[in-house]
Amino acid sequence: MYHTVNGLALWCRTQGSGPPLLLLHGNGEDHTIFDRLAAALAHRFTLVLPDSRCHGKSTRLSRLTYDDLAADTLALIRQLGLVRPFVCGFSDGGITALTLAAAHPGLFRAMAVCGANTCPGGLKAPARAGIALHAAATRSMLDRMMQTGPRIRLAQLRQIDVPTLVLAGSRDVVRPVDTRRIAANIPGAQLRILPGETHGSYVVHSTALAPILTDFFNV
Repeated sequence: MYHTVNGLALWCRTQGSGPPLLLLHGNGEDHTIFDRLAAALAHRFTLVLPDSRCHGKSTRLSRLTYDDLAADTLALIRQLGLVRPFVCGFSDGGITALTLAAAHPGLFRAMAVCGANTCPGGLKAPARAGIALHAAATRSMLDRMMQTGPRIRLAQLRQIDVPTLVLAGSRDVVRPVDTRRIAANIPGAQLRILPGETHGSYVVHSTALAPILTDFFNV
């Protein structure tokens, strides 16, 4: 169903029962990337699956920044009355989760972040080149956002006060040094590199995260 947040219509699906778990998709995707994961977790969690602005069924606008994604997600959490939900964010969704956890202590009960980067340089050179080529050909604001952001400072990461699991594939487009930087600067964070996995192979239309999240969130 639709929810009006920050002057736009944000599509959000809920399913399951149990403590709330917010699933945040990445750039150019929508909530359906979590279809198989949601089916595997619906007996343990009440799953909240939004489409971010300019994605899926949500409102298309001329403006898109990482700060917008964070502000929309915070407004949705408050509108739905979610009290300290778990959150799992993939790629841009992970960036959103990190941004919110740093700015709003106690907002989440625990957090899993998959394939997030702290800055454009946190992506490997071939990925940055691919984004630049696509941006030149399409003038996509989704590409422009990845070229100019995010800008997550280490001091922000050090403000995060919830149990955090940092995940990446061994073949991820995110540079390993950036993944390690995220985990090293969040107090008490756990780091897990998944052998053989790419940026999204263990997330998109996959159940691979189900036992990992169930174990980490201890539900």
